[in-house]
Amino acid sequence: MGLIDEWAERHIISAQEKGELDNLPGYGQPLILDDDTFVPAELRAGYRLLKNAGYLPPELQDRQEALTITDLLSHLDKQHNDYGELHKRLVLLELRLKQAGLSTDFLHKEYQHKVTYKLSKEE
Repeated sequence: MGLIDEWAERHIISAQEKGELDNLPGYGQPLILDDDTFVPAELRAGYRLLKNAGYLPPELQDRQEALTITDLLSHLDKQHNDYGELHKRLVLLELRLKQAGLSTDFLHKEYQHKVTYKLSKEE
């Protein structure tokens, strides 16, 4: 155990003995742990801190923005003044997501169209 781990453990034991941890929210309930198996071990603590503070990794921010732009484009006519700029931004975001190793199938909704077609054909 490292020096910082020993220091933290001492403070936790001291707080437990004083009863400072008895009335915390969720006391006595099982922990809900995030699945962070794909995050490198040395980055997990940092990612967890950022997540708890409400921040997203850049790839997920790009994904969220791409979904928003896709929704906007689906409601705009191609002749609309902002359509060209939004489309360019979407192409850039899609490229960045692919470079980060993320799938961009969700942007094209091809699977959704195939399922909708299949289901409507069966009825």
